[in-house]
Amino acid sequence: MVEVTVLGAINWDINLFVERFPEIGEEVPVEKITRVPGGKAANVAVAVTRILGAGCAAVIGCLGKDEIAEIQLKVFEEEGVVTSGITLLEGEESGQAYIIIDENGRNVINTFFGANQKLLPDVLNNPKIMNLLKESKVITVVDSPIETIREVVTVGKEEEKAVVWDAGVRSTLGINRLKEILEKIDFLVINEVEVKNLTGVDDPIDAFSILYKVNENISLVAKLGNRGCVMVNSEEAVRCGIINLAKLGLKVVNTVGCGDAFLGAFIASKAKGFSNKEALERANLAGALKATKPETRGSPFEDELNKYLEFIERGETIKRFRG
Repeated sequence: MVEVTVLGAINWDINLFVERFPEIGEEVPVEKITRVPGGKAANVAVAVTRILGAGCAAVIGCLGKDEIAEIQLKVFEEEGVVTSGITLLEGEESGQAYIIIDENGRNVINTFFGANQKLLPDVLNNPKIMNLLKESKVITVVDSPIETIREVVTVGKEEEKAVVWDAGVRSTLGINRLKEILEKIDFLVINEVEVKNLTGVDDPIDAFSILYKVNENISLVAKLGNRGCVMVNSEEAVRCGIINLAKLGLKVVNTVGCGDAFLGAFIASKAKGFSNKEALERANLAGALKATKPETRGSPFEDELNKYLEFIERGETIKRFRG
């Protein structure tokens, strides 16, 4: 049974590993090239499946009728991701991302959206897709056209599902233009730059006070990169700190996809019934563990996550609003 449905981009990633980023007009040798499946929604669905098991997560998205699509569908099948929500489009090219990664694991990304731009509200009229949304415990929306996001969160609200939104670049639209969406979601997952873009303030607690005026039941999950993460809701603010990978005998290799691993572990944990604090701890660890893998979809499996959980510090309440 599908417990989590993830809607958004499916891409083919071309990763270029370099010693350092070039200056404008400079040529820098590429030390290694990898061509791997990616795309935020696809990555998150795979991350969820690795924790919940085959057949428990579905992806909703669009691909062109091309060779990339054939490979993507095969990979999803191997991972155990349900693909009945994928629409294949004639005359469209599947999405692709060109990613430059330096020796410190930092990255620069250029994306050709392709068929992903056709993930419009009318796609949701497909009975198979609507059934996936109604069957799931958790509906997660990532980088989709704004009108599609609006439609999906409305369905989620009406069906009384847990609705998670990774606002990403949409955060630049600001809180007023996104009010209709924010009113209908349970969890908003964004990084610290997006917190500022959306609310105009840097601090997640201050940002939540602004979001609370729109939706009293929302939980803000702020990803702080290698500094951990913070979750703020009407009851408390919880922080999970730095994961010291060196102490675990690990090192950073590639940070591309860490946010997707974080989100996948968070929503999988919520689907499994973990508390918000526990889900945040598991997500924080999953994002860190992904950084130790070269592949974009390096999110951990359940056994790997559990292996390291006992060695990390638990989340701490930094502010309490009720009780």
